[in-house]
Amino acid sequence: MKKKIITISRQFGSGGRGIGKLLADRLDIPFYDKELIELASKESGIDERIFKSEGEETGRFYQVLGAIGYALGSPAGGIYEYSINDQLYLVQANIIEQLANEGPCVIVGRCADYVLADREDVLNIYLCADMDERLRRVIDEYHVEDADEAMLCKVDKRRSNYYQYYTDRVWGKAENYDLCINTGKFDTDAIIGMIVDAYRRS
Repeated sequence: MKKKIITISRQFGSGGRGIGKLLADRLDIPFYDKELIELASKESGIDERIFKSEGEETGRFYQVLGAIGYALGSPAGGIYEYSINDQLYLVQANIIEQLANEGPCVIVGRCADYVLADREDVLNIYLCADMDERLRRVIDEYHVEDADEAMLCKVDKRRSNYYQYYTDRVWGKAENYDLCINTGKFDTDAIIGMIVDAYRRS
């Protein structure tokens, strides 16, 4: 089956959002990263700020803080058994499935590769880079002037814990993806070209 959905998992500072946006523009298909937060907020009625603050944290230590009253489109009797983050994950997963059903798109992060694992039309990408290159990008392109290695490692650890918690898989492990690219070794056009080629050939 021809691929039509691209998911991008990425180390912090590897350029995942920028590459994903350029990729979507090249293919003329929708792009979703932070846009998922707005969609999930509108669909669920949950404040965007909650998604932004908890969106890539594990839900293991969070307790339910009042009634949200929403789960996957209907009031679920067991909703209070879930942590806040578990509820957020379920809402976002539902949105990701809806977007995939609507047609081709690029989705960054949020365990999209796992959420769509049962589909055969998904190309899963993992982007990484050496620490020096990632730190340069975070400072120069993301404009985080006080960034250091400890900060990058902390963000990656949070993403890894979130991914493993909800998928029982290892974040960044090559066999979990179709294509892994070190973004520090190639220019952006070359990276986009590699992904587009894989997308059209598979």
